[in-house]
Amino acid sequence: MSFRNKQWKMLLVTMLCYLFFYTGRHNFGWAVKDMASSLGMSYTAIGWISFSMLIGYSIGQLINGNLADKISARVMVPTGAFLSIAANVAISFSSTPILIMLLWAMNGYFQSMAWAPGGKVISNWWHKDEHGKAFGFYTMAAGLSSVVTYLFSIILLQMHLEWRMLFRLPLIPLAFAAVIFLIFIRDKPTHAESVEAKKLPEPVNATGDSWLDRYKTVIGNPNFIKASLSFGFESMARYGLIFWVPVHYLGKGWKENPQYLWVTLLLPIGMAAGAISFGTLSDSVFKGNRITSIRMGMVISAILSILIYISPSSNLLLGGALMFLAGFFVYGPQANFWPLSPQMLPKNTIGTGIGFMNMTGYLFAALGEPLFGFVIDSTGATGSIFMVISFICLLSAIFISTIRTGRSADGKQSPSILNS
Repeated sequence: MSFRNKQWKMLLVTMLCYLFFYTGRHNFGWAVKDMASSLGMSYTAIGWISFSMLIGYSIGQLINGNLADKISARVMVPTGAFLSIAANVAISFSSTPILIMLLWAMNGYFQSMAWAPGGKVISNWWHKDEHGKAFGFYTMAAGLSSVVTYLFSIILLQMHLEWRMLFRLPLIPLAFAAVIFLIFIRDKPTHAESVEAKKLPEPVNATGDSWLDRYKTVIGNPNFIKASLSFGFESMARYGLIFWVPVHYLGKGWKENPQYLWVTLLLPIGMAAGAISFGTLSDSVFKGNRITSIRMGMVISAILSILIYISPSSNLLLGGALMFLAGFFVYGPQANFWPLSPQMLPKNTIGTGIGFMNMTGYLFAALGEPLFGFVIDSTGATGSIFMVISFICLLSAIFISTIRTGRSADGKQSPSILNS
């Protein structure tokens, strides 16, 4: 097998595994309406349960991103998958909000054991000039994971199964994907394979290799911190859509009008399309300038959120188009955030950087969940969250615009490296 084929094999196996990871956390939004009804919980309380998972995920990213620089992804990713499955099944047998919150927080940590290790595998196997494309495909797999979760959930709801089944049946494929990952993945190419490809890893600004040194290097990079803050607001907006759009449409009498459920499926489909499009465009059209493409995506997302708010809910064609476009532009920029870690940080801190950025993203997303729940309880209208999301998207665009860029040795515009 040629080195090129091996590159694609590692990327596709990583994508396959992550394709089913969201079945273990994006299923929650579809269970919310019946769960709140059967357990007598307010949407604010539901928001805090969602908050607990995102906090668990955020803390896990901070820890597991660092571990990804030392521990094999073959160990971390399948372990996280099976522990997440166990937490979901336990929730399906739970009846108290406190227990559900505890288990959902633990699930967040378990879910965090996949993204950074997978990103490190991709960074090891793909040259930096193709990181936009490679991470675009990886991010597309995450977007398609939302599609898979939405699809499973819609089908189960239309079968009139209780909410507890949403924490059991959709996770079955994740178990099979985790086993495939364990069997086929290799963390990095051998020296002989790297020589064959004539693309040996570049020793970029080597630093101390203790776990503390890796954190210091990441936190000491002001541009990377700004990028992480921008990513935080992008993630808050994205989760505002992913989690609350099902709640918004389930409140429209979906049993009498099941077409409302299928409109929501266009949101994650748009996200998947946006991920691969932004990843490829940033390498080609924007010549590696991730900052410009991220800013463009977030500004357009802000405009689309306002359009969703003011558009008539009875127009399903318009609503579907806006859902697709909102997903496309709010999630597409994620494919441009991930290459910033290998672009801005030393090679031995890439996993730590990806984990730190993802930690920031999910910390912000966690803070947004009870906020969105409070807004809905206060206004009595689920549509009001779209105005909040619009403002959050603008904040993301503002922060990414504060990053200073320079010219690399090959003449490409890129964020300044390290402590510039």
